[in-house]
Amino acid sequence: MGKLAGKVALITGGTSGIGLAAATLFKQEGARVIVTGRDEKALARAEQALGEGTLAIKSDAGNLRDVGRLIDTVKARCGDLDVLVLNAGLAPARPFEAIDEAFFDEIIGVDFKGPFFTIQKALPLLKPGASVVLITSVVAKIGFPHGSLYGAAKAALGSLARSLSAEFVGRGIRFNSISPGPIHTPIFARMGMPPEVIEGILEQMKTTIPMRRLGEASELAKAILFLASSDSSFILGQEITVDGGMTNVKI
Repeated sequence: MGKLAGKVALITGGTSGIGLAAATLFKQEGARVIVTGRDEKALARAEQALGEGTLAIKSDAGNLRDVGRLIDTVKARCGDLDVLVLNAGLAPARPFEAIDEAFFDEIIGVDFKGPFFTIQKALPLLKPGASVVLITSVVAKIGFPHGSLYGAAKAALGSLARSLSAEFVGRGIRFNSISPGPIHTPIFARMGMPPEVIEGILEQMKTTIPMRRLGEASELAKAILFLASSDSSFILGQEITVDGGMTNVKI
């Protein structure tokens, strides 16, 4: 029997990268999986790859109307939720002095406001013993040029996980977060920079990682599964860093 047998899990941003890897592993462990995304073609590919029983819903994490419709659909189709993974996010790089209000609102809307209100709207569906996993980033702990807004949003998610842990421990709902380091995912291609620049950045990142490589989405998925399952039943309000030693080990 799988670690999530009979469980219902919602993963935002589940059509590629870390989200899709987590959805794939959750399915293997017996969960009924719901994934969200903004691109219809990516949703169709994910639904086909994940197989029968998967529910793929078009939803913009930064649009509260979409979030409301998403939760209504989950309630109508699946009833309660056992696992909620807040993975959807944007990570475009921009110099601090070039950030305008529109860019600020877009990034904060998807990376913080969206997860905040998704949790709020999903609360009535979260069963006692449910697990909520928020995906943060090492950028919240290590300063990177052009990453001020993304880092601030991810730091806010880590704080949110701790605050909600205190607020809802009486309902038996666990909130934890995972802080990934550089991972092989499509998000780098969406940072708005030429491919050769991105490749240079990734090669430079490898030199700062003690394990001298980027992580794989499948490695993050295993950490998410740990927090989603009863294996982590006595873990609350914690942030697990999965970064090859980038933040804590210097060699």
